[in-house]
Amino acid sequence: MNATYTLVEIKRVLRDPVGLFFTAVLPAFLYLIFGSTIDARDQTIGNGNVAMYVMISMAAYGAVTATTGTGGQAATERMQGWGRQLGLTPMRDTQYVAVKAVIALLVAAIPILLIYALGAWTGATGTSGAWLYSGLLCLAGSVVFALYGIFIGSAFRSESAIGVASGSVVIFAFLGNVFVPLSGVLLTVGRFTPLYGVASLARYPLTEGHLADGSLESLWVPVANVVGWTIIFGMLATWFVKRGRDRQ
Repeated sequence: MNATYTLVEIKRVLRDPVGLFFTAVLPAFLYLIFGSTIDARDQTIGNGNVAMYVMISMAAYGAVTATTGTGGQAATERMQGWGRQLGLTPMRDTQYVAVKAVIALLVAAIPILLIYALGAWTGATGTSGAWLYSGLLCLAGSVVFALYGIFIGSAFRSESAIGVASGSVVIFAFLGNVFVPLSGVLLTVGRFTPLYGVASLARYPLTEGHLADGSLESLWVPVANVVGWTIIFGMLATWFVKRGRDRQ
């Protein structure tokens, strides 16, 4: 991995205050509104309280927003000729991918750390295992949406691809039981949407599978969702990247 290029990418991310706002500040603001101010925030749920439940949900949303944008940006860069420029340097494709992967995880860690800090400050409580493992699962699950960003960026081949990808994540969040607890038919449908598995898996160390409607969900449900969408997005990203390269 190229350390110089990694530093350049980090500086570029930090010079984009608008992007950082929607990646980190907006999910943190949503947590403060929905998690720290509701009357039920101190109610016990699993290994913590409701405030922590909302905290994890918003952290997962912020993390996938970050990796979606990073993946989409990487794809559009390649489509617009940046790949040919890098081809004139000693950097290999594997190094480029490694740098983008590191950047995606670093950017995803920003909203997670910010929201978890706000959660600790505003009364989110839980076991040490729930805090640690939920945070790690938020970070790991966000990788799925890096593939989604690459897929959308490669399919649309324009700067608007990043906006399309990030905007669709909001829809996935509503359908995926992130913003509003779902039940009945909506919950059944939501289980098949991309963000459901990431958010549910991240909350599992806290909830141990207990849902807002009182039912118990087996661990295999969010795991199968994450694995399935990882395969789908991975295949789509690979196909569109290959198609774009063949057209050049």
